[in-house]
Amino acid sequence: MIDVATLSVIRRWALREQLSIREIARRTGLSRNTIRKYLREGEAAPSYAKRISPSKLDAFAEKLGGWLKSEASKSRKQRRTLTQMHADLVALGYQGSYNRVAAFARAWHAHRHEVQQTTGRGTFVPLAFGPGEAFQFDWSEDWALIAGERTKLQVAHFKLSHSRAFIVRAYLLQTHEMLFDAHNRAFEVLGGVPRRGIYDNMKTAVDKVRRGKERDINARFSAMVSHYLFEAEFCNPASGWEKGQVEKNVRDARHRLWQPVPAFATLALLNDWLEDRCKALWSEIVHGKLPGTVADVWAQERPLLMQIPRPFDGFVEHTKRVSPTCLVHFERNRYSVPASYANRPVSLRVYAERLVVAAEGQIVCEHTRIIDRRHDTAGRTVYDWRHYLAVLQRKPGALRNGAPFSELPQGLRRLQAALLKQPGGDREMVEILALVLHHDEQAVLTAVELALEAGVASKTHVLNVLHRLLDAKPVAPAPVTAPQALRLVNEPKADVLRYDTLRGRASAAGGLCGPLISKSSSQEVRHAT
Repeated sequence: MIDVATLSVIRRWALREQLSIREIARRTGLSRNTIRKYLREGEAAPSYAKRISPSKLDAFAEKLGGWLKSEASKSRKQRRTLTQMHADLVALGYQGSYNRVAAFARAWHAHRHEVQQTTGRGTFVPLAFGPGEAFQFDWSEDWALIAGERTKLQVAHFKLSHSRAFIVRAYLLQTHEMLFDAHNRAFEVLGGVPRRGIYDNMKTAVDKVRRGKERDINARFSAMVSHYLFEAEFCNPASGWEKGQVEKNVRDARHRLWQPVPAFATLALLNDWLEDRCKALWSEIVHGKLPGTVADVWAQERPLLMQIPRPFDGFVEHTKRVSPTCLVHFERNRYSVPASYANRPVSLRVYAERLVVAAEGQIVCEHTRIIDRRHDTAGRTVYDWRHYLAVLQRKPGALRNGAPFSELPQGLRRLQAALLKQPGGDREMVEILALVLHHDEQAVLTAVELALEAGVASKTHVLNVLHRLLDAKPVAPAPVTAPQALRLVNEPKADVLRYDTLRGRASAAGGLCGPLISKSSSQEVRHAT
């Protein structure tokens, strides 16, 4: 095979200097047929047959191509990564490297784009962010085993655009209170608040998308933004690349955190594990554009973040009317309220993990929130037996079968079982339960346990034990400070010789005055001593 320089000389000798083929063959040492071939084809550069070298992937190329075609038809969330495909090929006997699989996939995708004539699409401008400048937020849907049940989760993703530190937190719903709680937790973990937040047009933030960058922003979301003092920025519709870092984080987290499917007893334990795992990944992932790991760059960015204020009070408020059975309804579930608010309107403040009932400018009660998205079961009722004590004082007979009182502490239930066997036991048990309204509940429970251990199940004995427990508490005496006027300048001294002197005076006086003098003298002696 001749090179480009030789071909150029041949063409110059033949076409410009008009040398014969014989002379050119003599000078170059090539055959005349070779010279005629290149002159006849008019090539300015030699062409060579494409080199085909055998590869360890050749035997698996058809299967890998089928996998790539199958994965391309799936949703982005369900696709396997090339790392997983390489592992599956190894399991089938492939002994080559991952790089060869990646090169095959690149060529396959390039050919697919060429066939679909989409090579002009998917072109973007790389973005760069300064320290503390921005964070990106997005939601995703993933699955986990919670208490042995496969549960669909709404996962909040935060990512600092400069250091690429990220935090992931899972919820059962994608509502306002979950969004606010996710921000509170993320800013606490990331150590500060960036100056900008980049979002898509999620319904919990944007009420209406208008032309260009104009948005009708939700009032509660605006309150949260104002609280943390950052600027909210929204992407154009269907333009996920404008927050490409967190979009990539969603994809990467699906393979780093959710495969295999994590299993935990509660959602709180899952979120604790997610936080610890994210922090560990910071130290394992190389930043890529800056020296060191994500954790190293985050340590440099953290001092440049805005200081975290107190957490945003991110509740959603509803007006509810308390039922005659002292219950408020929310999300198919019922929660008890103190009896004094029955048949009255109250304010229900919904947080991510709790419900708070407020009325007349004060907090009335609080319950742990129950979230159950299944519709094949009836809603649950959460009682607090303390809320019904005022009703019991008027209707003590309701104690026997009252649903709220099935959740009494074990000691009170034992005492109730003993008192209900006695005449008037209902009334006595109600009066013992009413002690909780005036004394510490733990002290009342302790008094009940001591009364049961003594074998005396009565109101009188419980009151006696309770008073002894309360009176036994050590009380520090108040300091006594004496005024200056009460201090003695000349302290008295004991002198027993004065007694003999007084006796002599009494004897000398004699007569009727003797006894009086004697009595007076004895008083003087007592004062002297």
